[in-house]
Amino acid sequence: MWNDAPRLRFVSNVLFALVALALGAFAIHAASRLPIFALREVRVDGATEHVTRAQVDVVVRTELRGNFFSIDLDAARAAFEKLPWVRRAQVRRAWPDRLDVVLEERVALARWGDDGLVDTHGEVFVAASDARLPTFTGPAEAAPDLARRYATLRTLLAPLGREPVEIEVSARRAWSVRLDDGLRIELGRDGIEARLARFVLVYGRTVAALPDRPTVVDLRYPNGFAVRSRVAPPAAVHPKG
Repeated sequence: MWNDAPRLRFVSNVLFALVALALGAFAIHAASRLPIFALREVRVDGATEHVTRAQVDVVVRTELRGNFFSIDLDAARAAFEKLPWVRRAQVRRAWPDRLDVVLEERVALARWGDDGLVDTHGEVFVAASDARLPTFTGPAEAAPDLARRYATLRTLLAPLGREPVEIEVSARRAWSVRLDDGLRIELGRDGIEARLARFVLVYGRTVAALPDRPTVVDLRYPNGFAVRSRVAPPAAVHPKG
């Protein structure tokens, strides 16, 4: 090999190229850490009502590491998504010294437990809110189903001029609804929308006509329902027609 001049020239050229690449990579790495590439601005966009500039500033000061080139965008995204009201964050570099952040804020749909909320996607999160919201109760995995069915239940009850203020799903997946006038409706496990729709249709000539306002209506019957009031024992109602 040592007497093979062409091969020696080829090997030396390869070695010089590798050294040049290594030096170039080192130079780029060193240059990328110079102060001239420091992040000087973090611009936050997105319709936000609950996320404050002070919260964003805390994330910028305590969570973001590196300069324009070295910052870990996935870690930055995760840091913003730790904020209570942030559902999703998108983070990208904007040359020469800016970080652009787009926040998707959660929209609270209901209360959950002592300090939790459920958003419109059925995701449970912990945050403070003074909004007037219904209460959802049930196993954690029931939250998405509660969120999906809430709008349907509201629509079905609208002809009565009533609003659901509490919706509960038991461990056995039995549903019950408490209305804003205090009436509790037991819906059972299956066909809850159909049962509630039938009840609304006959409400005016059944429950509304009773002398004593009931506290509980049990719709878990195939051909009728039962009502219970504070002053009377349960009574069965069999709507006609």
